[in-house]
Amino acid sequence: MSSEDFESSQDSQNISVKKSTFNGLIIALIAIVGVAAFFAGSYTSLNSNQISEEDLDDAIAKLELKMLQNQLPSKQANPPIKISIDNDPIIGNPDAPITIIEFSDFQCPFCARFHTQTLPLIMNEYIQEGKVKLVFRDFPIQNIHPNALPASVAAECANEQSKFKEMHDALFENQDEWNNQETADALALFSQYATEIKLDQEVFDACLTSGKYIEEIRNDLEDGRDYGVSGTPGFFVGNDQIGYVELKGAQPFESFKKIIDTQLEA
Repeated sequence: MSSEDFESSQDSQNISVKKSTFNGLIIALIAIVGVAAFFAGSYTSLNSNQISEEDLDDAIAKLELKMLQNQLPSKQANPPIKISIDNDPIIGNPDAPITIIEFSDFQCPFCARFHTQTLPLIMNEYIQEGKVKLVFRDFPIQNIHPNALPASVAAECANEQSKFKEMHDALFENQDEWNNQETADALALFSQYATEIKLDQEVFDACLTSGKYIEEIRNDLEDGRDYGVSGTPGFFVGNDQIGYVELKGAQPFESFKKIIDTQLEA
């Protein structure tokens, strides 16, 4: 990496960051190489002409829910599957009855599509109503997304100042801006986003360059692998009492709605 200085400006304020200050983070970044390529998955559905019109939707929803739960990895056949939320950022009411646990990569285009197209619908119908919360767990696939890990660090640093969602939104909405940048230049843009969402700039920059959340992100990756996640985005919907249903890929709103509505009635 070049030792030349670079500058990023926002609101007439120049932010100068030396590329050499990011060496430690980038070394750690290389060490935390990701896993298999991202994908958009699908789930099993049922059709039946033998169920009455009145019971059809309810029967299909319950059967799908059971089949999807049975697809999850389990050491025991009967107990509900539990997926840890760790201590990761939460969007929504922490006491919401249903949880969406997402394993995501900020540089993944399918993840950006979910967060710009599907999440707003989930926000309006469920999260803002206190019925669902979203737990964001990091799953940067570093071998194809070299800026995913530093983006995760930026989001964690924003979370320290209670502005995870603001940084989360900025990263996904501006993905095309930083996606193909050199890592040091991407970090400068993340610092600029911090200015825009009114974080304490000095605290954020110190956090960003320290790499303090590398181990936390590594733990998310390891947990995701243990749960069978091999691409992004990956979702688990439910709670510890009823278990979780897995959804793979940037599924449409209707896929989440079908599962959430059935779980809320359980």
